Order: sequence, then C-alpha cells, then structure tokens
Amino acid sequence: MQSVSELRPSERAEFIRNTYAHLAGAVGGFIALEMLFFTTGIAESISRAMLSNRLGWLAIIGGFALLGWMARELTAKASQQTQYTGLGIYVVAEAIIFMPLLWLAGRVGPNVIPTAAVMTIGLFAGLTTIVFTTKKDFSFLGGILQIAGFVALGLIVSSIIFGFNLGMIFSAAMVIFASAAILYDTSKVMHNYEKHQYVAASLELFASVALLFWYVLSIVMELTGRD
Repeated sequence: MQSVSELRPSERAEFIRNTYAHLAGAVGGFIALEMLFFTTGIAESISRAMLSNRLGWLAIIGGFALLGWMARELTAKASQQTQYTGLGIYVVAEAIIFMPLLWLAGRVGPNVIPTAAVMTIGLFAGLTTIVFTTKKDFSFLGGILQIAGFVALGLIVSSIIFGFNLGMIFSAAMVIFASAAILYDTSKVMHNYEKHQYVAASLELFASVALLFWYVLSIVMELTGRD
C-alpha cells in the first residue's frame, strides 16, 4: 500500500483533483435532488409525516448516524464500481434525510438555507486549507471523535425520547465536532487512502460536510427565529 501522501506530486495532485471533483458532483447531485423534492411537493408531504411524531425524528437521526458509519467503513476497501454505487446511494439517502430540516428552515426565512450553505462552504474551505498547508496528520482525533460521537448520539436520542431541547449550545458543540471530523477525514484521505480510492474519499468528505451543514443550518435557524 502506498498512501496518497507518499505519491509523486503529480499523482497526488491528480488524486486531489479527482476527489474534490467527485465531492463537487455529490454536492451538486444533492442540491438537484432537493430541488426536485421541493418543486414536486414531495418534501412537504414527507416532512409533515416524519415530523408529526417523535419516532419520525428518531428515524431521521438513526438514518443520519447509520449513513455516516457506512461512509467511513463500508466503501473505502470496496471496488471502484461499488464505491460509485455507495456514493450514489449515500447522496440520495442524505437528500431524503435532510428534507424535514430544509423544509423547516424554509419556513423560518428565505435566507436561512443560503446563509448556512455559504458558512459551511467557508468553514470547509478553511479547514481543508489547514490540512494541506500544515501537512499535519490529524489521525489522533479518531478516538476522540468516536467517543464524542457516541455521547452526542446518546444525547440526541434521549432528547427525542424524553422531549427536552438540546439548544444552540449543543449545535455549536456539534459544529466544532464536525469541524474536527473534517480535519480528521481530510488527513485520513491523504495518509490512509491509495490513489485509486478517490471515490470513497469523496464520499467520506461529503459525509463530514453534510454533518457540518446540518448543525450550521440548525444554528442559523435558531438565530433567525429569534429575530
């Protein structure tokens, strides 16, 4: 195994171009699907049904966590064809899971989603730049993220079952968590992936971007709702 960080500069640059091109394609596919869901009325119907009871939200959170695990564990060592299949399924599933949150955000205000999107892109670009410029290995964050992830999931599930609100402090903590995940995943892609695994790398990065967007959007919704 020869990791991306050990490749010749030209090969490493090609891997990075392929990875981020596929990431951009995944984001574009996600946006196109959401536009389709909202213009056809599917988003409103499904969102109302899922938000009508606590089990709906529990299913959303469970699906979000399961997809994140799939992105990080199931596709990295698969064939490239399977990686493409996994990326496609993941984008569709994320688009479905995000529907209720995006529907709620649209009801709060017309600028909520664009504002959260711009903030997410800015944070992701800044964090990616840190990894590439410092060339530091952030693999030490893996264990911390795993423990923090279980704690966060437990709090989320408990809040849904027992009906208490985690509040904006929790969302801010999750933005920090997602930012650390981006540092970890970007570093992991460079140090643990081989040059033919750019599809799996884009899937893993997309999972982290989706997590960051979820909680940035939650914060923007909360702040806009107070105005």
